[in-house]
Amino acid sequence: MIRFDGRTAIITGAGNGLGRSHALLLAERGTNVVVNDLGGAVDGSGASLSAADSVVKEITDKGGKAIAHGADVTNPDQVADMVDQAIKTFGAVDILVNNAGILRDKSFAKMELADFELVLKVHLMGSVTCTKAVWDHMKERNYGRIAMTSSSSGIYGNFGQSNYGAAKMGLVGLMNVLSIEGKKNNIRVNTLSPTAATRMTEGLLPQAALDLMTVESVSAGLAYLVSEDGPERTVLCAGAGGYAATRIYETPGIYLPPEQQTPEAIAENFDRILDPAGQDMLTDGSGQTLKFVAAAAKHFGISLG
Repeated sequence: MIRFDGRTAIITGAGNGLGRSHALLLAERGTNVVVNDLGGAVDGSGASLSAADSVVKEITDKGGKAIAHGADVTNPDQVADMVDQAIKTFGAVDILVNNAGILRDKSFAKMELADFELVLKVHLMGSVTCTKAVWDHMKERNYGRIAMTSSSSGIYGNFGQSNYGAAKMGLVGLMNVLSIEGKKNNIRVNTLSPTAATRMTEGLLPQAALDLMTVESVSAGLAYLVSEDGPERTVLCAGAGGYAATRIYETPGIYLPPEQQTPEAIAENFDRILDPAGQDMLTDGSGQTLKFVAAAAKHFGISLG
């Protein structure tokens, strides 16, 4: 059985919805939980610690250990204070769940740049700020489990969510790099791509569908991602009891000699470029460079050894 006895988790945006569900499940399995929530509306306006306090009460009433903190995830000083309070209260921070987020949906043509920037600031920079605040601590202890929260709106696209989608795909890139940098210090970084009935999905789907999309089913996936023997560099998609992984593959592509390196030749060969046969999942950015250089070297008979 997966347990978290003695571990401490900071969960952002944990006053409602998915974050609350994550907090309750991890606490039930022995985790000391820092329930972070600014207490604002879905669009990010307003602030109140009451939602976080309510979740803390739910946890402590069941015999668990939790504290509330109202840090704005985009404010480095407030986030640093939250991490300090977690360490003072529980001794360490083992797990970070970057879940806080807001919505300001509009078509790109109608969206104000301020709304685009704010959504990126909360989702992407908020996750960066919180991760940065625990990173050195986790490195020193040679242990850390970090979960980003992405979305199909970023991975695949969704009308009216260019700001949200850009932020959510940015988190996948952040995970890719931090997984590489954290590996030697036993810091595993993963990403959850959830779909659930929350304040953010109300009114978008029929009630029958929302009834299937429980937050608890998503939290089960989150708990595995941040467990001691959990995976690394994985985008786990979860919703309505379904679980899948999103992976980015690159086709083998083609090589064109210098005299054929023209837009026209690329157009003529585009079906071959798109051919998925033999596609591979690269593990870092240099893999692509090495693939292209190897093909060019082979054409010119150059040894790279």
